[in-house]
Amino acid sequence: MATFITNIKFSQQGIKDIDHTTKRAAIFKAEAKKLGAKVKDIYWTLGEHDGLLILEAPDDETATAAILHLGAMGNVHTTTCRAFTAAEMDKIVAKVHGG
Repeated sequence: MATFITNIKFSQQGIKDIDHTTKRAAIFKAEAKKLGAKVKDIYWTLGEHDGLLILEAPDDETATAAILHLGAMGNVHTTTCRAFTAAEMDKIVAKVHGG
């Protein structure tokens, strides 16, 4: 499973309905599972972003579908990047030198 890290910012709609943020997160977790992705962790944060989501998916397409689904709910704006474990990074680095 590939890992994806998504930074979250509340939309105006999301801020207006902030009382339900944890309920919306639980709903998203269930919806992501239906799409074939797994939400490993969700954090609410201080600073530039309002939250952080750690998602696992079998491929980029599944992760993209889950994150697009989240965005389509209208409560957050997202920025997602692919994350690599140390073991995955060792394999990538080995390819740099023809390994």
